[in-house]
Amino acid sequence: MTDLNKTMDAINDLNKTHGVKQKGSKMYTQVVHRMESFRRHHGTDFGVETKILVDDGHRVVVQAYITFAQGGVLGSGMAEEIRGQGHVNTTSALENAETSAIGRALASLGLAGGEYASANEMDAVSRKSDAITSNKAEPVPVVKKPLSKEEAEFLAHNESTLDQYTLNDLDKLMANNHTKVIMKSIKEKDIEAYNEFRTLCVETRNKLKEQANG
Repeated sequence: MTDLNKTMDAINDLNKTHGVKQKGSKMYTQVVHRMESFRRHHGTDFGVETKILVDDGHRVVVQAYITFAQGGVLGSGMAEEIRGQGHVNTTSALENAETSAIGRALASLGLAGGEYASANEMDAVSRKSDAITSNKAEPVPVVKKPLSKEEAEFLAHNESTLDQYTLNDLDKLMANNHTKVIMKSIKEKDIEAYNEFRTLCVETRNKLKEQANG
């Protein structure tokens, strides 16, 4: 396993060549570049896992973990986004929160890319606070569309049989192209159902990994 100190040095160099200028002229290396460097130096020695803690149609909170391949957590980070606040969060608040959480998990290992939290993240604090205050009286409604018979049966079948899966079975299910297509459709129609199933799969996978390593 490559020494993390070497990875820190590599990401500090990236800050000079790929850094994005923030307020105060500080440079910030985006998560995508830090993640690429992390994988280049460590391969599959570590894993990255994320968990949705909150998604109520208005507020999204995601936690990310950097894990050892053999089990156990090396670092973690959390991020919060408000749906509809800013261009990205209008359509991709969950993805945005996940990326930020991974960035903070990397930062917890010293792979911060110049700032532990980017200036962009910190600028969002007042925006998020204002959004929470203004929406307390009127929560943003969750728009749902009816799932097709195939989509509903997919969720019902897999939710009821997940406890019978092996780790290999679960990984095959989530890597299957048909699963990816049907989950994308479910996400577009009913984000709550999508998130519930996705969280269930993550929790089941963590439990299976613990059993395999125990």
